[in-house]
Amino acid sequence: MPTITSIKPQRNQKRVNIYLDNKFGFGIDLENFVKLKLKVEKEISEEEIGQIIKKAEFQKVLDKLLRFATLRPRSEKEIKDYFKRKKVHISIQDELIERLVRLELVDDKKFTIWWIGQRQEFKPRAKRIMNYELRIKGVKKEIIEEVLSDTEVDEGKIAKELLDNKAYRWKNLPKLEAKQKKSQFLAQKGFGWDVISKVIGLVHEE
Repeated sequence: MPTITSIKPQRNQKRVNIYLDNKFGFGIDLENFVKLKLKVEKEISEEEIGQIIKKAEFQKVLDKLLRFATLRPRSEKEIKDYFKRKKVHISIQDELIERLVRLELVDDKKFTIWWIGQRQEFKPRAKRIMNYELRIKGVKKEIIEEVLSDTEVDEGKIAKELLDNKAYRWKNLPKLEAKQKKSQFLAQKGFGWDVISKVIGLVHEE
């Protein structure tokens, strides 16, 4: 059974950190710390630890989590990554996610729609790149494909604008070499050959 080996005050002086077997166990506010009569050398079961954390930590973590989740749409993976960064105890993670789901603050489809919208407005990308970015964010393939299929993405226009913005790179190159460089550039940006061949052709017709 874990034993409290040390108790250290936090910076705000209204909470303390409890160390179990010389490792950080959990933080708790002073009011609950006194009520629960926690002290060094006291043995505490895993069940009791879970109950204490739920009682003392849940609302504190939820308040901070709500601020994080309301800044912009979040994916479930972002919330789980937040838990890791903030060292949120595993015993309250599922309940926290359930609370956010009920408040409609965690929804991978809504997050995907928002993410693609942001890319379209501020940093246009090929569908393939947006798909990759969203997979990194932990969104399921089916959700990404559904949202992308319902979203109008003019890859030809995006590719041409990217070339126009980088035109200085190739303006002094021979025509064939410039064409090859542009093709490579667009391929690296995630565009398929059908878009590349069409855009490169249009560019050189102008």
